[in-house]
Amino acid sequence: MGGIPASELADRRARLLEHVRGEGLSGYVLFGADSVQYFTGFSFLSNERPVVYAESVGGDSTIFVPEFEVERTRAESSFERIDDYPEYPGLEHPMRIFARVLDDVGIGEAVGADQDGYPGILGYEGPPLSEVTGASVKPLAHVIESMMRRKSENELELIQLSGHWCAYAHRLLQEYTRPGATEAEASLRAGQEATLALLKDRGDVGGLSSSAGVSAGYRGQIGKRSAWAHAVAHDIEFQAGDMLVSETSAPIWGYNAELERGMVIGKPTDRQRELFSHVVNAQEAAFEAIRPGATCADVDGAVMRYFEANDLLPFWRQHTGHGIGLRNHEAPFLDLGDHTVLEPGMVFTVEPGLYDDEIGGFRHSDTVAVTEDGMKLLTDYPRDIESLTLET
Repeated sequence: MGGIPASELADRRARLLEHVRGEGLSGYVLFGADSVQYFTGFSFLSNERPVVYAESVGGDSTIFVPEFEVERTRAESSFERIDDYPEYPGLEHPMRIFARVLDDVGIGEAVGADQDGYPGILGYEGPPLSEVTGASVKPLAHVIESMMRRKSENELELIQLSGHWCAYAHRLLQEYTRPGATEAEASLRAGQEATLALLKDRGDVGGLSSSAGVSAGYRGQIGKRSAWAHAVAHDIEFQAGDMLVSETSAPIWGYNAELERGMVIGKPTDRQRELFSHVVNAQEAAFEAIRPGATCADVDGAVMRYFEANDLLPFWRQHTGHGIGLRNHEAPFLDLGDHTVLEPGMVFTVEPGLYDDEIGGFRHSDTVAVTEDGMKLLTDYPRDIESLTLET
């Protein structure tokens, strides 16, 4: 399959427009790349040049892009109207040109927007939407987030396909991780081979850049550094006895699953086996707590109770998981402080970890979807210590 069907995208826009009408607004404006993709299917590389989508309550719409993007936009989208500007910052700022475009589309005194202007990234500076239009701007971010939380069947299929290719890359990563090899050697080799295999099998999957594709690596979580819940890569050489925490990524038309595994190089020690067992049990506790009607806090609470009952709280570092989809991290969060009620279609990572500064850390992460009667695993990879013990 390709990306999200046009009919589903149209339904999303109709739902947002219904909310906008109910608020008495003249239309809505989307500045965020994720918001634009979610509602239109159009993807672009975010930089200092604004790309904006707008739709009036009368149904007129436009995509606003830099002039050099017009030809690609026309070829790779079905927008009826495309407006453009020469360059940023240009002799006239793009936001001031955009204000005239909005007036022509019929968006006036009161407007909804995911944010009040293009975000300040990569050096961009610009006047807010409210300033250039003189309109009152009503925030829509909470409405958009609430829509994105529950995934459709099409979205779930893309996330599960992402999980499949994460697993493919992880098998290669395990194969190439050996004492004497380095993090860069193992991860770059696994990522390249997995990406080429994905493209051969599936064709275009909506990559945003020349280097976009499947990846697998360790982000520096090697040996004692694996006790750092988030580290950075240093091209470390693997050694026997190292504990490892892997990470993988395989965006499919923008959608992501997350698959991570704790592993050990060579025969595990008793302490390493103990940590492996506890983390698998903690993940199982989270799985059992995930069901419609429960809250995010309930899931994290189940894990925390397991850690407390087994005197493991000194080795706790982070909450149980987070939402995932078009972004690698999305709300809501499997955290004691998040009381969002779980609903069918929500997708989460489940990744309780234990981190011992003396020997390293251990974490499995799987991606799950909330179903009508529980949950469904969208990633499929061994979790037992025998399968995750690497040869020396």
